[in-house]
Amino acid sequence: MGAKAQFTTPDTGVNWTMQDLLNATASPLTFNGTSYTLTEDLIISENDSFTLDAADSLYVNQDVLIQVYGNFSSNPSSGEMVITATDSLTPYEGFRFENDSQISINNTVIKNGGGLRVLTPNFSLTNSYLAYNVSGAATGAVVSVSYGSPIIENNTFLENDLPAVASGANQEVSAIINGNYLEGNGQSNQNRPQINMGPSGIDTLKITQNTIIGDPTLDLVGGIAVANLTGGEIRSIIDNNTITNNRYGITVVGGNSFAYIRNNVIENNDTQGVPNLGGSGISLNSSSNTQEVVATNNEIRGNLWGITVIGEASVNLGDNEDNPGGNVFANNGNGGNTYALYNNTPNTITALHNCWIEGQANTLADAESVIFHQTDDNSLGEVLYDPVGCESLAVNEQEFEQVSFFPNPVQQQLFINNEQLVEEVRIVDLTGKEVFSKTLQEGQNQLEISLASGIYLLQFKKGNAIKTEKLIVE
Repeated sequence: MGAKAQFTTPDTGVNWTMQDLLNATASPLTFNGTSYTLTEDLIISENDSFTLDAADSLYVNQDVLIQVYGNFSSNPSSGEMVITATDSLTPYEGFRFENDSQISINNTVIKNGGGLRVLTPNFSLTNSYLAYNVSGAATGAVVSVSYGSPIIENNTFLENDLPAVASGANQEVSAIINGNYLEGNGQSNQNRPQINMGPSGIDTLKITQNTIIGDPTLDLVGGIAVANLTGGEIRSIIDNNTITNNRYGITVVGGNSFAYIRNNVIENNDTQGVPNLGGSGISLNSSSNTQEVVATNNEIRGNLWGITVIGEASVNLGDNEDNPGGNVFANNGNGGNTYALYNNTPNTITALHNCWIEGQANTLADAESVIFHQTDDNSLGEVLYDPVGCESLAVNEQEFEQVSFFPNPVQQQLFINNEQLVEEVRIVDLTGKEVFSKTLQEGQNQLEISLASGIYLLQFKKGNAIKTEKLIVE
């Protein structure tokens, strides 16, 4: 069998466009008047660049690979660049970005290929759409990163065969994974979460403000995993994510690891339905006592377990010093029992100021009834949960039944119908910071807001009662 056909740029420091490539001798491109087709492997040499700056469509033939040693940029000035397979049933091989290449991808659709194998730290992927990709150039995820601090922001990952983003178990990657929408990734139904990261090294891995929705038909795919299995280190921030309908929500595995887990909404992660194998909102597991996790202001509902702590893992769920607690639990359970927190370690866990049963003023007895620890099995460590939170969460719904607001999502004008003399409205972000407040008048109120896109909490106040609703700003 002969060598596979390929086109290599001449390594002369030239910036190639699609038209330049079409005009080249023995070009690998064809053009039918509306779209381009890449018919053989394309290699961008170390000193060359390839720039896609228009809203074109590039079809790629079966098994064709785009390999970059130099610079690659896809950033149309308007509209989207679309890169997809010539035939969706016969995927192309994907992209391979070599060491020290410079990669910038923005406003680009990448479909029906073999993913992005990222061997360079000089990588940014923003405002793009990645769907229906399969194993090819990348085998660990649609975007498989290797080291450094790649940037992956404000993208959509939809129904890819593999996880959306991953790094290797022995590769130190401190990626910034922010503001992405993930749904139904892992269609091959392997035991991998939609975001699957290894050690970060001494830098910080940031997984923030993502929406991660599972496919309920997939019983092995989790939400977020950060694992240290080969002797490295983890430094991670996992904040302000919404994680629903996966096998589990968030897991941190391994020692020499520190993580903040804050302001996440983690709901109904129970697709496997087997309590001995998963289903935790948050699961922490370590064989050594060198794991430290701080969890604050998370909302954990409808999972098989709320938080499970296993082996020698450690978690701070609230103290009287730096961590205000504020985690809220509701309806996490299996086998007819409710488990907000299961301390399956010999270690003492500090868990002050949490709402153990949402929607009512908690007592110490309420907390004890949903926490499994030394009281239930004297071989386990104790959970310190006094004082409890939730005093302000017992809301009389009748106090607010004649208050409504629209539209939601909102852009700039928010209308509130106040027929019940609610006194004040506040908008807070997911870190708890107040970003807007206004005294309300009886009747209809028109509010002019100017906020960045994202999820906020809208709080109505009447006397000592507060009711909170979710507000989406576009």
